[in-house]
Amino acid sequence: MAFHIRRSPHVAVVRRSGMTNVTQISQADERWKSAYFYWLVEQTHTGGHQEHTYNDVLSLLYQKEFVWLVANDDNRMEDGRDLRGEFLREANAPIRITIGHFGYISVLEVLVALSRRLSFVAGEQAEGWAWQLMENLDLHRMSDPLSNRKAKKADEILERLVWRTYDADGQGGFFPLQNSERDQTKVEIWYQMQAYVGEIHPEY
Repeated sequence: MAFHIRRSPHVAVVRRSGMTNVTQISQADERWKSAYFYWLVEQTHTGGHQEHTYNDVLSLLYQKEFVWLVANDDNRMEDGRDLRGEFLREANAPIRITIGHFGYISVLEVLVALSRRLSFVAGEQAEGWAWQLMENLDLHRMSDPLSNRKAKKADEILERLVWRTYDADGQGGFFPLQNSERDQTKVEIWYQMQAYVGEIHPEY
């Protein structure tokens, strides 16, 4: 039995046609993971900014586990699980494919989820906010194909983000601030976001 992946502008849909052995099941499962990755990638696109593709660096974000170190940052993991549920519903996934199928919550999932939160709080398209977060992390320069040197640099950026070794004003994290009253390495991501929006959109 084989899986056939059909991509639409909004979701990659996987259809079942039959399965006979464990190897085929494993291959099909990997295709679901790939379909989910490209579903996330589609949500980082912002028209004029996308003169190049960024699949290589986004793949690194997808492979990087998000680790919560500050109280309530586990809420960002819940946001990631919500994305998985949305994808599975849109893709009409079989019952055996669950949100746990995709393993740990990735940095890419957190980024996409934050872009939606930003859109709700501060307006504008979520895809545009996703791109802004890429710029904040200085990953917007890393278009395909990603060289070994750039891949190493991207990994260093992600390590700094995940383990909160960025600057106290948030430089190197999702939400760099011009005027930081608190050490952002110790602030919950939700409140980092609120402070960031307060600086760039004080009307909110």
